[in-house]
Amino acid sequence: MIKLIGVLIIVVGFALKLDAIGIVIIAGVVTGLVSGISFPQILDILGKTFVANRYMSIFLMLLPVIGILEKNGLKETAGKFIAKIKNATPGKVIMSYGVARTFLAAFDISFGGVAGFVRPVVYPMAVGSIESRGKKISEEDAETIKAMSAGMENVAWFFGQVLFLGGAGLLLVQGTLKGAGYDLDPIKAVKAEIPVAIIAILVASIYYGIIDKKIMKKYPDKKAKSEVK
Repeated sequence: MIKLIGVLIIVVGFALKLDAIGIVIIAGVVTGLVSGISFPQILDILGKTFVANRYMSIFLMLLPVIGILEKNGLKETAGKFIAKIKNATPGKVIMSYGVARTFLAAFDISFGGVAGFVRPVVYPMAVGSIESRGKKISEEDAETIKAMSAGMENVAWFFGQVLFLGGAGLLLVQGTLKGAGYDLDPIKAVKAEIPVAIIAILVASIYYGIIDKKIMKKYPDKKAKSEVK
């Protein structure tokens, strides 16, 4: 029972709003000591765990870089770029990204996900397609577009990365089925996944297209109106 003291330390630490990382490390060390693990062994385990999850460290290092780029006009530049494309709308921008994202995911090419690429690049481009019409977008519509951008990233990556023969998703499926007594040919699995990925992107695109039409009714193109007059 005393081996669960680490859980108590975490609960108390979070309740007192202490440093989260420090609380987790302390809880891990205390749990290891009461379990009979020596302090050098605990440090060894922590080191191996850190190395095994080093990609998370790279992600955390990437965040301040993205913040600096945003501060120096990354979002504005992305918005101005999409404003030059005629008849662009948030839905069209997001749907185009979804198709490209799925294709690149099939080769295990990642842009950094929602935080690394969608938030600082795709989302501003989608919003810029409205602001280029001389309209100020409402906070509610901006949040909807943000959700659409993140949603398309998740759909495209989830179904696209399984198309990569050496991808973690496909290996997970193969390992799970093998444990259940089924041998899975990776090539056949990819062939079966291709129509599924296409259907997923089509369904997401249709859904976001419907939302896009509702949003764009609020922001008619001033240029188009002046030409009609």
